[in-house]
Amino acid sequence: MTNGHESIRLRLEERVAWITLDRPPLNILNISMMQALDAALERALPKCDFVIFQGAGSKAFSAGAEIADHAPERVGKMLSAFHAVFRRLAAADCLTIAAVHGFCLGGGMELATFCDFVFAENSAQFGQPEIKLGCFPPVAMVTLPQLIGMRAAADLILTGKQIGTEEALRLNLITQVIPDEQLSVAVDKLLEELRRLSPAVLRLTRTTLGRLHFADFAKQLEEVERVYLMELMQSHDAREGILAFLEKRPPIWKGK
Repeated sequence: MTNGHESIRLRLEERVAWITLDRPPLNILNISMMQALDAALERALPKCDFVIFQGAGSKAFSAGAEIADHAPERVGKMLSAFHAVFRRLAAADCLTIAAVHGFCLGGGMELATFCDFVFAENSAQFGQPEIKLGCFPPVAMVTLPQLIGMRAAADLILTGKQIGTEEALRLNLITQVIPDEQLSVAVDKLLEELRRLSPAVLRLTRTTLGRLHFADFAKQLEEVERVYLMELMQSHDAREGILAFLEKRPPIWKGK
């Protein structure tokens, strides 16, 4: 079974949902794409044991959220649309796999690293560059300290630097580095391995892991959303960072 959207493609096959971010070259996530992604998950999750996220084209899994959607009149809607995806995934009991190639930045990295397994081509690049725009990544603020420890999370979030797969693997940010052009083969092999196991036990184990180690996710995400909308987005520097990016000029920070 397949289903298409201008920017999200869903293929359901033998209790596996393949979800493709299809807005090349960089698969930038705008509000309509986030809403389509949530709708695809709503449709797929009851019918599958595994969800695989991948990016279309040759350049990126996803380079993040649309900067224009951070404008004051749209940022609330954007945050609501994107975080609905994570709330749905957090409540799901199927296993999730990110098949990453090229750039995996910002919201793209938040989505990929939220998955249970992250397979990345050797040439992939990861980063949370939001700080350079005078912003911060809300989901990563919650998840990264849990995944890789506070020190490493602070390094990525506070500098906005990009890292390659060798560093990402060392930090336990990803599961496995795959030779370029071998990503689909590696994912198929993982699926074959997982399908030999009890689907009921996999689901129970996955949900128990989440309940034990991410029990506060919903509450923490709600708090970081409040800070993002009521404090960060009310500041001069956050608005200036977004505007400067859109106007292709260096930002002029005022420290407020």
